[in-house]
Amino acid sequence: MDWRVNPAAAIKSVKRVRVLFTLIVVVFAVFIIRLFYLQVIDYGHYHDVAMIDQLKKYTIPAQRGLIEANQGGNIVPIVLNQTVYTVYADPVYISQPNKIAETLAKIIGGNPSDYMGDLTAKGTRYSVITKRLTQDKEQQLMAYKYPGIGAQPESARIYPNGDSAAQLLGFVDADGQGEYGVEQALNQQLAGTPGRVKAVTDINGVPLPANSNNISIQPKAGDNVVLTIDMAMQKNLEQIVKQGDISGKAQGVSALILDANTGAVKAMANYPTYNPAEYFNVSNPDVFQNGTVSHDIEPGSIMKTLTTAAALNQGVIQPTTVFDDPGQWIVDNFTIKDVLPSAGPQSIADILNLSLNTGATWMLMQMGGGQLDQKGRDIWHNYMANDFMLGQKTGIDQGYESPGFVPSPDSNSAGINLTYANTSFGQGVTATPLQMAAALASVLNGGTYYKPRLVSQIISPTGNVIENNGPKVEKANVVKPSVGQGLAGLMQYVMENRAEPVNFDQTNYMVGGKTGTAQIAKPNGGGYYTNEFNASFIGFVGGAKPQYVIIVYAYDPNTSDYAAGYAGELVAQPIFVNLAHMLINNGYVAPKS
Repeated sequence: MDWRVNPAAAIKSVKRVRVLFTLIVVVFAVFIIRLFYLQVIDYGHYHDVAMIDQLKKYTIPAQRGLIEANQGGNIVPIVLNQTVYTVYADPVYISQPNKIAETLAKIIGGNPSDYMGDLTAKGTRYSVITKRLTQDKEQQLMAYKYPGIGAQPESARIYPNGDSAAQLLGFVDADGQGEYGVEQALNQQLAGTPGRVKAVTDINGVPLPANSNNISIQPKAGDNVVLTIDMAMQKNLEQIVKQGDISGKAQGVSALILDANTGAVKAMANYPTYNPAEYFNVSNPDVFQNGTVSHDIEPGSIMKTLTTAAALNQGVIQPTTVFDDPGQWIVDNFTIKDVLPSAGPQSIADILNLSLNTGATWMLMQMGGGQLDQKGRDIWHNYMANDFMLGQKTGIDQGYESPGFVPSPDSNSAGINLTYANTSFGQGVTATPLQMAAALASVLNGGTYYKPRLVSQIISPTGNVIENNGPKVEKANVVKPSVGQGLAGLMQYVMENRAEPVNFDQTNYMVGGKTGTAQIAKPNGGGYYTNEFNASFIGFVGGAKPQYVIIVYAYDPNTSDYAAGYAGELVAQPIFVNLAHMLINNGYVAPKS
């Protein structure tokens, strides 16, 4: 064998080695460049992609602030919190969805199929299975230690007084948002600031405690709110309103008690009502509304108290004035008359006691110089809108407050004098119970319109007083002090001359009132129903001076049981009488002596 090397073959072999070496170098270079790109240049992108499978983000709900009120001379919570749990699934770690679904159905309820969608969801790391799970059931579920199943604690509202003050309180929905009442109006203060958690987890979804990527921001609890409400007075009001609604067969009743000298709401109630802890069981959402601030209706003849006050303040009448009632007025080709014939001499006390529409129209005419005209309309409009604050929201801390409606005094070539004659006895104008109560209070207390208020204090979680809401003067000199005294005497006369005995001790206490019965307007401006009325009553109770204003609205009572035009006297008045007796008998009113 010839062992000599073939030069050509050797050269060829060397070339092959060089080519192979070059290819290896190129491949390694590609790998090195790719690794450099992945680990240095595009590190952030791939780091984030990798973290998706390991990183979980949670929002930690803040502890919601308490709502408190006066009870037996002490400030006590009437809305509290309890810990419940939101159960969630991280489908990335769910390996036995059928088994887990059976366990969930056994503990939470329902069928296993109800949970399969959440357990097998794609494209999410946080699928909510259920909310508001009680602590004992949460412990049962967590004892199984299923990878991918977690429970997050959060606060739920407790209303220890059941349905008491339901509409003024409102409720908190499943998303933690306040709805209706104080819960909605002060949601921002009550809700606090939620915290955040971002945590890297292990293969079972358990956070790694010592990872530098973990972020935790603690939640800030909400502020506590103290109401002006007296809970004993509130519960008595609710009981009386409920009894009145049942006996009056009305579609509903709203009533409130207002401190005439501070603007503080001491009690407000509606019937029918609901339990805010079980708001999700309510079929008719209308029951959520606080009618005392949201239901503006034509108030009827209780408006005559304000018409009288305006005419007294203008000096065009005196409490002892007597006028010659023609029995009817023809205004813009329409006849204004009374339920009973009224022709002949009538006093201002008669106008209120007999509820004379002709008398209210006559007082409006006196403000215009003896006739219905632009001057009288402007003066009366100024009282309604600017002094008595009708047609605008009071700003009380409630959701869905209605502003009501006051017509413009300017001629609209559509019977403006008739419209304004109607407003003098409470038709053609709308107002809520709160608006009417605050307006009358501004007259009876000597001429100061206090902003109606429901919140006394707002207190931080650490106990510092953030807001002190004392009496706030919205408008001074609404009327002269003598006007309030004169109107109080006239309203006392009304109560002393009721057809049904009311049995008030007017020697030691002063109690006055006025009935209202308003025809219900047809939809779309179609006039009024002849046999459908809203009933109302407004009045006051006090010792040496008026202390509380009480108002009652009864919506569309079954007037077939009563004489037409007397719904206010027969439905709303008994509720007022019982409320006034309750305030006196329970010691809320200091006697004159």
